[in-house]
Amino acid sequence: MTTAQIDRPILLSVRNLKKYFPVRRGLLQRVVGYVKAVDDISFDIYEGEALGLVGESGCGKTTTGRAILQLQPATAGTVLLEGQELTRLRGEALRRIRPKMQIIFQNPYSSLNPRMTIGRALIEPMTVHGVARGKAAEERASELMSLVGLNPYFVNRFPSEFSGGQRQRIGIARALSLNPQFIVCDEPISSLDVSIQSQIVNLLKRLQRDLKLTYLFISHDLSMVRFVCDRTAVMYLGKIVELGESDAVNRRPLHPYTQALLAAAPVADPDLEATRTRIVLEGDVPSPLNPPAGCHFSTRCPRVMDVCRRVEPPFKEVEPGHQVACHLY
Repeated sequence: MTTAQIDRPILLSVRNLKKYFPVRRGLLQRVVGYVKAVDDISFDIYEGEALGLVGESGCGKTTTGRAILQLQPATAGTVLLEGQELTRLRGEALRRIRPKMQIIFQNPYSSLNPRMTIGRALIEPMTVHGVARGKAAEERASELMSLVGLNPYFVNRFPSEFSGGQRQRIGIARALSLNPQFIVCDEPISSLDVSIQSQIVNLLKRLQRDLKLTYLFISHDLSMVRFVCDRTAVMYLGKIVELGESDAVNRRPLHPYTQALLAAAPVADPDLEATRTRIVLEGDVPSPLNPPAGCHFSTRCPRVMDVCRRVEPPFKEVEPGHQVACHLY
């Protein structure tokens, strides 16, 4: 880790997190297997940092975020927020800690209640958790609208009267309504026009700086993660295969999967684009219902060895602050 990260306390610590979904068949709905959406991952997030989580669709990124927030109960593992174990909390104990952790959902069209005005959507969490009521809650709602770049007089409008980018700003305002410390940004720009994406990303960076927020930024766009995040974790089929500072991961990727992801991303310079070496992965991503033995990437890896098909590689630090799960190191 860098000196700056060592000096910062750990806000969130995830250890051996698993989330398996049972597969049921037959008249009696017996369990015949498990979809291993998140399969034994561990990482830390420091106070005030943004950790990016990238990977293909279906690799378990969103499930990881939801399992951390206890929106979906974890199958195994521990999640500590400021030293408090979240996976064991239930009922009122879990409700009391929810203001500290919030989520910005991917789809701004489905994450807002179409029958609820924007003001009511912002005031409701404050009322439920006793943060503010009455006039104070209304003033806080107007303040949140201004904070995300919207006219505070729009609080009496409905979601259908706003564009996708404006709705995502409202989703961000709702996440901020309880003054959280930790926010999961679940692909907050993937459903927006390219012209709007940069505005939302700049807004998230400004809010992180001004409000001293901590992010888990989930995305499939490596270039955007590099811009937003201090560190990047690369995920494949439920496993984190590489974790390091964003610049280091982009400049010198260690895992063959990370190298393939970066090679697939287009470059704005046409001369450089013409000289780049393409890494074409053969085959399809294996089913999380029956992942390969050994390394999960062994069926598609261009540098696969015999040991990869038999032994799961340990996730270890091979350079200062740079961890990878690969038998090549």
